[in-house]
Amino acid sequence: MVRALFPGTFDPIHYGHIDIAVRAARLFDELVIAVFDKPLKSLFFSPEERIALVKQTFQDHPKIRVIGYSGLTVNICRQIKAQVIVRGLRVFSDFEFEFRMALANHRLAPDIEIVALITDEEHTFLSSSTVREIASLDGDVSSMVPPQVEKALKLKLSAMSDRQILPNALRD
Repeated sequence: MVRALFPGTFDPIHYGHIDIAVRAARLFDELVIAVFDKPLKSLFFSPEERIALVKQTFQDHPKIRVIGYSGLTVNICRQIKAQVIVRGLRVFSDFEFEFRMALANHRLAPDIEIVALITDEEHTFLSSSTVREIASLDGDVSSMVPPQVEKALKLKLSAMSDRQILPNALRD
């Protein structure tokens, strides 16, 4: 059995992430989506909220499991016995970043393979920060995220507005 890990912050999950996950699930026996809890960037949703949104998104996909994690990605791979790390590529600049990360992960764990999938053309513009910014300006993100994510964004933004939290909480 080949188990693959798809790590990320998913803040929030969007159709570009979903495209990569569904396609990866066709390639491997099991895909574990790992939601990273403490990146070096500001988060909009808490780890628990992000995990819940990702779980909701894939509740009807029996080959996809969702977990939270902290620490090195290769360590969670070893812990769950994943042989592959899946990453998504949108644009050329992603390649440079992912290439460096793949080399570092290979140095740390030469037994774990890294597979990069190129996103569907219609999702190349999507990023979580783009989704957050459009939503914060009351734009329509319904074509970018599943309905439960759109609802969660509106609720969170409404709560932030009620507390008058500054917009820089939306940035990566």
